[in-house]
Amino acid sequence: MPSSERTRVGLPPFEQVVQEHGPRVLALCRARVDPADVDDAWSETFLAALSARPDLPTDLDVTARLITVARRKCIDIHRSRARRRTDPVAEVPEVVAADAETDDEGVWRHVAELPDKQRQVITYRYLGGLSYARIVGLVGGTEAAARRAASDGLKSLREKEIR
Repeated sequence: MPSSERTRVGLPPFEQVVQEHGPRVLALCRARVDPADVDDAWSETFLAALSARPDLPTDLDVTARLITVARRKCIDIHRSRARRRTDPVAEVPEVVAADAETDDEGVWRHVAELPDKQRQVITYRYLGGLSYARIVGLVGGTEAAARRAASDGLKSLREKEIR
C-alpha cells in the first residue's frame, strides 16, 4: 500500500482535525501573540499541518503535533515582528560631538591611572556586575578589602572629575 493511502487511512480527515483541535490551537495562539496576529498564527499552524500531512506517521499524536507547530508559528511571528520593528522619531538625533568621546576617554584614562587592585575591583564590580564575593575569587583578599578598594577608587575618580 502506498504511504499516502496508509496515511489517509490512519489519520482522521483534515476537516475533523481542524474542528476538533482548532479551538485549542486558537487559545494557544491568543495566549502567545498579539491580537492582530492570532488569525495568522492559527492559519499558518493548520497550513503547515496540512502540507506535512502526507509524510506523517499513522500513530501520530495529533494534539501534540499541532500544539508544537502552533508554538513554533507564534515564535516565528515574534521574530518577524522584531525584524520589522522600527521606532519612529520626531527628529533625527545629531551626531555626537567629539567632546563626548573625549570625556569618556578621560574617564578611562583616570581609571587606568588607579592602583591595580582598585582598577580591577571597580571594573569587575561596575562593568562586569560581579559580587564582591566573586571579585575576591579573581583578585584575592577579602570582601571587606574589595569593598574598600572600590570605595577608595571611586573617591579618587570623583576627585579627578571635579578638577
